[in-house]
Amino acid sequence: MTTTIPALRTRTGDGSALQAVLLDMDGTLVDTEGFWWDVEAAVFADLGHTLDESWRQVVVGGPMSRSAGFLIEATGADITLAELTVLLNQGFEDRIDHSLPLMPGAARLLAELAAHQVPTALVSASHRRIIDRVLASLGPQHFALTVAGDEVPRTKPHPDPYLLAAAGLGADPARCAVIEDTATGVAAAEAAGCQVVAVPSVAPIAPADRRTVVSSLEEVDLAFLRGLVTQMR
Repeated sequence: MTTTIPALRTRTGDGSALQAVLLDMDGTLVDTEGFWWDVEAAVFADLGHTLDESWRQVVVGGPMSRSAGFLIEATGADITLAELTVLLNQGFEDRIDHSLPLMPGAARLLAELAAHQVPTALVSASHRRIIDRVLASLGPQHFALTVAGDEVPRTKPHPDPYLLAAAGLGADPARCAVIEDTATGVAAAEAAGCQVVAVPSVAPIAPADRRTVVSSLEEVDLAFLRGLVTQMR
């Protein structure tokens, strides 16, 4: 994890129960979940296979190894996992070079968190090479810490990425708010003991204990996040 910022010992300055905000990337801050599916469909079309639309909910939000492995097995395509991973990352980079739309409310939320000096981390199952390209548009100054899927032994749905992010920010996971768009990411954040805000992108997510579901980041601001964490305590 050579490109991940070292541990910070920071706290919110207003005495709030909220200590940090941890955000997913694809489908949460940037409108790219559809990009991944389009690239997957194009790559497999070149290999002579058509992807079933129902598989989209299977591969969304997970680590590259799981998604790519599932598609190889489901199609029977003659390609290795390593070869497919290269093609998918290259295809995705080509797409975001042409367009990288932010999700509604994302820029405003990041600016508000920065203005109030709330410790913030980007936690993604995407590889470091992808995160660094996206950060150029999101603004790396908005994040004290970033965690990529290829930098942890176990990525989402395991809690490791969120536990690492919380530790790096010197925060108690129970006092962190996580914003996610997929069931896989939600599972990782909940397993880490965080308070979760789900903004479903591809598949529905039901409300649950320690989980609040909203339709858009337009509904999320710092007061909202502070309220959720304070209420849970």
